[in-house]
Amino acid sequence: MTRILLGNIAEGTSEEEIKDFLQKYGFPAISRIEPVAGAGAGARPSVLLTFDGVDADMLRKRKERIHGIYWKGGSITARVLSDGFL
Repeated sequence: MTRILLGNIAEGTSEEEIKDFLQKYGFPAISRIEPVAGAGAGARPSVLLTFDGVDADMLRKRKERIHGIYWKGGSITARVLSDGFL
């Protein structure tokens, strides 16, 4: 299991939109999407994406395609999480 923390997502973005966005940039199928509690008023949401059976190195390479990209009014952040984090 490998996970990515995807941040600065526009409020109201659906799981389907997230899946379509990542598929466009060559990501494998997402096993689970979990919302992450915000940092307060005005904060843009984050989600924790789980990819079962996917190599972390492959996700690190894919992450470079989306980290900092402008999507739905903000610059997306993407961070591959190491085992044991969250």
